[in-house]
Amino acid sequence: MDWAAYGAQLGGLTLLALAGWSLSLRSNDVSIVDSLWSLKFLLLAVGYAWLSGASGARAALVLTLVAIWALRLSAHITLRHRGQPEDHRYQAIRQRHEPGFRFKSLYIVFGLQAGLAWLIGMPLAAAMDSAAPLGWLDAVGVALWVAGMVFEVFGDAQLARFRQSPESRDQVLDSGLWRYTRHPNYFGECLLWWGYYLLAVAGGGAWSIASPVLMTWLLLRVSGVALLEQDIGMRRPRYAEYIARTNAFIPGPRRRTNGGS
Repeated sequence: MDWAAYGAQLGGLTLLALAGWSLSLRSNDVSIVDSLWSLKFLLLAVGYAWLSGASGARAALVLTLVAIWALRLSAHITLRHRGQPEDHRYQAIRQRHEPGFRFKSLYIVFGLQAGLAWLIGMPLAAAMDSAAPLGWLDAVGVALWVAGMVFEVFGDAQLARFRQSPESRDQVLDSGLWRYTRHPNYFGECLLWWGYYLLAVAGGGAWSIASPVLMTWLLLRVSGVALLEQDIGMRRPRYAEYIARTNAFIPGPRRRTNGGS
């Protein structure tokens, strides 16, 4: 792998983080960082391909998959947040780090995200750098990516429809994919990154396994499931019942509770 070309991507990610931070100062809302998350990987992949000269079938495949995922997710998050106040997660972070959060957010939120994206993006570069022909492991990686997109796209769409319903206030979405996992979108995101990793393995990049492991840990323990469920029970009283009968992450059949299925 061209480490000089990859190292240069940290500079590009930092510039994007600075741009996002500048925009957040105008609106006093750091939620824009969520819209930038997936775009950072697209920037990293395009920048690495350009500087390293990576080409070939696997490089083209990775760039295509990253572009589809990144643009879809960024557009979805941006449209979802339009006209809304700062996400409650960031409101809580803001309260914990006042006074001076406007400056602190540069490294607490935007800088941290840029560094994580640079670390997690290694399988993308490792896969693109390989000139080996596509094989069965690439097919498995793409299949995982497709499965991840299905969970993420349909999970997001089902949640969006649920939130648009006036009857959804204080209720819990427990139909569709949400019947089998409390976080189908996060599960899909996890599958995507293991798919990217298999593409890297197919190209000789098995060493980049820290990336999907880190992403899985973040989704489960830090910025995903654990963070979202910290206070959701207070906002939606029926969520405790939902937890009792529904898997947190990996889809599975509903569990029977004392109150029935």
